[in-house]
Amino acid sequence: MSEHRRQRVVLETARHRITGEVILPAEGVRTRLSDLLNREGIAFIAVVDADVTGHDGSGPVHHDFIAVAREHVQIAYEGEAEPLS
Repeated sequence: MSEHRRQRVVLETARHRITGEVILPAEGVRTRLSDLLNREGIAFIAVVDADVTGHDGSGPVHHDFIAVAREHVQIAYEGEAEPLS
């Protein structure tokens, strides 16, 4: 069994919608997106396989990796989880 899983997420900032995946533990503590967003000492959220769309209608632009400043996230929600192989 894998120790981690990819969680599909959407993060909204004042200017962008970022759709991609974050890596979370498969079991135990800190398995939820809310745990990641509330974790102390984390300034940036690592998002892989990310599509960034501007609220002005620009994009989407694909990035293999993007770091999103946690303090800029206004809305966050989950999609379907995928186990890491």
